[in-house]
Amino acid sequence: MTTTETFGDVTGTVGGDHVAEVEMHRPPANFFDARLLSGVVEAVDWSAGAGARAVVLCSEGRHFCAGLDFGATDKPEPEALADLYRSARQLVDSPVPLVAAVQGSAIGGGLGLALAADFRVAAPSSRFAANFARLGFHQGFGISLTLPAVIGRQRALELLTTGRRIEGPEALGMGLCDRLADDPRSGARVLAAELAGSAPLAVRSIRRTLRGELVDGFSAMVDHEMTEQLRLMETADFREGIAASMARRPAEFKDQ
Repeated sequence: MTTTETFGDVTGTVGGDHVAEVEMHRPPANFFDARLLSGVVEAVDWSAGAGARAVVLCSEGRHFCAGLDFGATDKPEPEALADLYRSARQLVDSPVPLVAAVQGSAIGGGLGLALAADFRVAAPSSRFAANFARLGFHQGFGISLTLPAVIGRQRALELLTTGRRIEGPEALGMGLCDRLADDPRSGARVLAAELAGSAPLAVRSIRRTLRGELVDGFSAMVDHEMTEQLRLMETADFREGIAASMARRPAEFKDQ
């Protein structure tokens, strides 16, 4: 038996195999805001309550998630950013394991969303980028903790300061994704089914042991990231970074 509920632009579906899909519906890029992420959190919590033992986090359209839409607004208001990161805190402390199915791109905050999951399954053509420095500001969504946790501090420093994009095979090699599949959603369901086949009490205990430090430090890190983001969003370099990105041209940063 399959059960489905809707939470704004997010749907949750739980099947009889104890695997759920939580799907975002803002194609093609699935830009997020506080409302979308709140729907994701609600759908994950509902899925756990409906018997899911693992959740596939996925999205409709060409790309997994491109983070905030800076083409729609110059910069988010502090209150909106705080609401967004409140949902991020809840997501990283989800009651069941999350497997992100990354088709297309996971860019900026979208990479942060993928990293909030326990595991990531991507296609060989999938692209990942922490492009914050290229836009003239600081990373957010807890990436300062989650990215070093999966690829190491030195590689994280390189990706964050260069903003370069990497594709599926390189991401797999450095641990940024856990598996490659031509169809990431199908591949994520396979992994989620393996998780759901393990003893739920044991899985919860293991997650608390291995993710406890991450969960405990996440709130403080997100607060620090938000402070730095808001500070740098007032700079001329941030305005130039966004303008250059929208115009698809190299940025001319002035260190101011």
